[in-house]
Amino acid sequence: MTETLRCDVAVIGAGTAGLAAERAARAAGATTLLIDPDYAGTTCATVGCMPSKLLIAASHAAHAARSTDMFGISVGDVAIDGRAVMQRVRDERDRFARLTRENIDDIPDGIRLTGRAMFVAPDRLRLDDGRDIAAERIVIATGSSPFVPDQYAALGKLALTNETLFELDDLPTRLAVVGSGSIGLELAQALARLGVDVTLFDRGNRLGGIRCDKVHSALRDIISDDLTLRLGVEIVATATDDGVTLAWTGSSSGKADFDHVLVATGRPPNLDSLNLKASGLALDDHGVPLHDRATMRCRDSAIFLAGDVASDLPLLHEASHDGAIAGRNAVAHPASIEADRFTAFSITFTSPPVARIGQSEDEGVITGTADFSDQGRARVEGTNRGVLTLYAAAPDGRLIGADLCSPESEHLAHMLAWAVQQGQTATDLLEMPFYHPTVEEGLKQALRTICGATPLPLPEDQDGGTPPGA
Repeated sequence: MTETLRCDVAVIGAGTAGLAAERAARAAGATTLLIDPDYAGTTCATVGCMPSKLLIAASHAAHAARSTDMFGISVGDVAIDGRAVMQRVRDERDRFARLTRENIDDIPDGIRLTGRAMFVAPDRLRLDDGRDIAAERIVIATGSSPFVPDQYAALGKLALTNETLFELDDLPTRLAVVGSGSIGLELAQALARLGVDVTLFDRGNRLGGIRCDKVHSALRDIISDDLTLRLGVEIVATATDDGVTLAWTGSSSGKADFDHVLVATGRPPNLDSLNLKASGLALDDHGVPLHDRATMRCRDSAIFLAGDVASDLPLLHEASHDGAIAGRNAVAHPASIEADRFTAFSITFTSPPVARIGQSEDEGVITGTADFSDQGRARVEGTNRGVLTLYAAAPDGRLIGADLCSPESEHLAHMLAWAVQQGQTATDLLEMPFYHPTVEEGLKQALRTICGATPLPLPEDQDGGTPPGA
């Protein structure tokens, strides 16, 4: 006889979103069950944010060591121990993952179930060990996985993803990276700065989803200094005795040999094993359940989405917010609690970082651009490259978005995302204090352009003017 477990809210997946959903539902008084096949830790800790940033940190150290001559400081030859680099990445990654697992272990006994779940009815799940779960509401938080096209899958271990790259014992000598989104860009530049001969391929001609042509041009120039770019190409991959040969055609053509191919062609949601047909949910053209981002509810059902599986904004802070929204609404069902969502905000941790915020240029929008090639503090630090563009609504100059590839842009982007979310205008920001000399002063150029295009008067500088090069 099949054992049936019962709960108010069942959560499928113990990543960032699933953990947040279970926590929110339990805090609201619901009985909960959390289902995961292995409780290995979150994507961020195990194969995403943290190991990639560890590799990037090593690349920053190597690049800084090679860049001291401009300051009159010579450090001699810079030697990179690839094995030591990769070992530190794994050691620190494992620490982050262990801490995440320890937090999961704190969940009360009886809530965590180990196994894979599938729908057998809209309110019923079946685990792969044969047990059933009768749940009044269900949250799907199964995350995403790397997409590996067939020709790369056929390469076996010669094809890497962000889930296998960090297991390499040593840095490769020659690496092809396919895909110029955030994962491809970050890892390609980091590995190149660690001495790997990297070529980055993409069938498109746009890097990192940047919308502004000026910012994109700056990014392309910066990335091209570290590695070879092959954009607008189609690729044929062939395994050889000692690696992989890639042949490409399109805007350029050629052939080259590599030790490995890092495939960074996207991370689709993990939905195939859920038997969604039995859930009764309506799906979009990509097989993702249709849902409302304000509530994370799937149409008029008692099923909710959270995190990367929703295929909205695959970012940790969004996944955590999704989970909290889904968990609260699962308990409140059939009532709905609409949440104010964050301003869309993403960062790619290249050097300098790339950031994309909110809305972009459209009819009635005012733009302002700042070039950092002669910005005072950036020149002092030897980081004076990059551009940012701000987007503002007419007629008052209210900020609605930005594209950045500039010094300290991960910090500037936070300030700008907060300003957009709070509905601030360019005038509002110019009336704030700007300490001298700082990179933040570089915003003034773009803000003044927006103010100059609005009927509001340009605010006076608190310091009586901006020093040259600021």
